[in-house]
Amino acid sequence: MTRRLAFLVPAGLSLLAGLDAALLLLGVRAPVTTDRLPDAHGFLLVLGFVGTVIALERAVALRRPGGFASPVLLGIGGVLLFSPAPIWAGQLSLTLGCAAMVALYVPLWQRQRDDSVLVQLLGAVLATGAALLWLRGVPASDLIPWLAGFVVLTIAGERLELARVVVLDATATGRLVAVSGAIVAGTVASLLWPVAGYPLTALAYLALVAWLLVHDVATRTIRATGLTRFMAGCLLLGYAWLVVAALIWLVHGHVGEGPAYDAVVHAFFLGFTISMIMAHAPVILPAVLRVRLPYHPVMIAPPALLHAGLLLRLLVGDGWGVTVAAQVGGVLGVVALLGFVVVSAWAVVAASRRDHARSASRLESRVVSS
Repeated sequence: MTRRLAFLVPAGLSLLAGLDAALLLLGVRAPVTTDRLPDAHGFLLVLGFVGTVIALERAVALRRPGGFASPVLLGIGGVLLFSPAPIWAGQLSLTLGCAAMVALYVPLWQRQRDDSVLVQLLGAVLATGAALLWLRGVPASDLIPWLAGFVVLTIAGERLELARVVVLDATATGRLVAVSGAIVAGTVASLLWPVAGYPLTALAYLALVAWLLVHDVATRTIRATGLTRFMAGCLLLGYAWLVVAALIWLVHGHVGEGPAYDAVVHAFFLGFTISMIMAHAPVILPAVLRVRLPYHPVMIAPPALLHAGLLLRLLVGDGWGVTVAAQVGGVLGVVALLGFVVVSAWAVVAASRRDHARSASRLESRVVSS
């Protein structure tokens, strides 16, 4: 556990730096104030934090030492972005980390020729493109489709893998691969021919959500209880925000600033991405860190706060132009994220103590009986 936890330390630092940058962009007081943090905000959170976590989970699945090059490079890249080092150093490290992630997926795909891995591989290719284009000077605002595609296709691949719990024919799998290809094509077109590219990408995302609503087990497990229902609720709310982001692109096309830009960015990366992280954390953390993260009803509070804050920010802040609402909603999102980290850590520690107490009790019983 200790060794794997070390890989997450840079990811955690990138998360904190990204949240600090979010507060600066909201125009509220932040613990650290620098001119550089706001410019790196998106890449800190998407590649420095989310990318490192995804790469680490995949490296653990690969079970080869070379696979850990990707989370190491991504983690270092995130740290370099908010350090005094030249910004190109962080950009280069992120680019190399994303390229290593692509290389990581290749042997995973070769094992079984699994379409779920192929979809995630396409996402890693988009992440590499985003990092490389940013290194080459393309504005971060023009790379939102690339970063969004990385996250969405990674999740879509994982959901395809889980969808096989129910009967899933080859035709349904083929449709998801085709939609994923359309997302990649639309993402490239969004940079070269934005007038056509953004609506094309939006339609591909709507098709993806339609596929998920038909085939994802979350539509069935939402009727369950406990952890299963918690995960399903986070997933379905995330899909709803994906629809919101896609509809904004469909109506407005390319938006590089203003309320529509703010809405689409945070629908993708707060509403969808963070919901996915909260949904999968109880499964991914035990697999990666070899610890138990049992469900507790208090875990509902952070996602509830996240979505309430996002509704306030997008509907009142961006929709009606109320600056205070946007600020309050943004701060609620930051609190929700930090709150989820705290709740998860508490749940892990509490479970560890209970397990230790049970082990000690069983050992004592054996000693007494002998």
